[in-house]
Amino acid sequence: MSEIRVLLDAESLAQAAAEIVVQKAQSVLAGRGQFNLVLSGGSTPRRLYQLLAAEPYRDQINWLNVHVFWGDERCVPPDHLDSNYRLAKEALLDHIPLPPENIHRINGELEPIAAAQDYQEELANHFGDAEPSFDLVLLGMGDDGHTASLFPHTSALQETTRWVIANYVSQKQVWRITLSAAAINAASTVMFLVAGADKAIALKDVLQGEHHPQERPSQLIAPRSGDLHWLVDQAAANLLKR
Repeated sequence: MSEIRVLLDAESLAQAAAEIVVQKAQSVLAGRGQFNLVLSGGSTPRRLYQLLAAEPYRDQINWLNVHVFWGDERCVPPDHLDSNYRLAKEALLDHIPLPPENIHRINGELEPIAAAQDYQEELANHFGDAEPSFDLVLLGMGDDGHTASLFPHTSALQETTRWVIANYVSQKQVWRITLSAAAINAASTVMFLVAGADKAIALKDVLQGEHHPQERPSQLIAPRSGDLHWLVDQAAANLLKR
């Protein structure tokens, strides 16, 4: 199933996302007893994390049985202002009863290739030899159509076997560690959160334009046997054909 929901603004988007996270967590925990959640970096998810860390959402999830992962990370220490881990820690993780051993961060302070291999092994230790079976992957989208750290015209877009890649982003002259599209597409649910008028052109291209994932890497995301949710605010959806 794939759906696009247009919400009034970023606050409405965050509330709708929080409801989906709670519903998905409750459903999975009732059936299997463990919920594997992939967190996103960027500005849009911050409000979602703040909502999940407070009532009424906080106590609707049994956090003791939740495992959290990251879709990507900057090559910085965990206390760096640019760290995706730090963002999630300050907005969410510090405020919920999540066991420390259930937090699976990407060690961005390592050399990039070593960091990617380390996280690949972390996922293998948790999931076994089968590919990661994330229950819910949260994603954002940049104004260039990238998601996680799958940037246009980078080598990570070609990866079909590895779950985690060290990706050099020449347009930013930085290394990033990212889940591959293959790992994301193995999830049972993927949810994009896209807000702001600066995303409107890219969102229209991704959802209604020709298929050019080298230009708009978010087009690579299509869960093989799961659900895909696009939660977008009116500003981002302004150019979409209804």
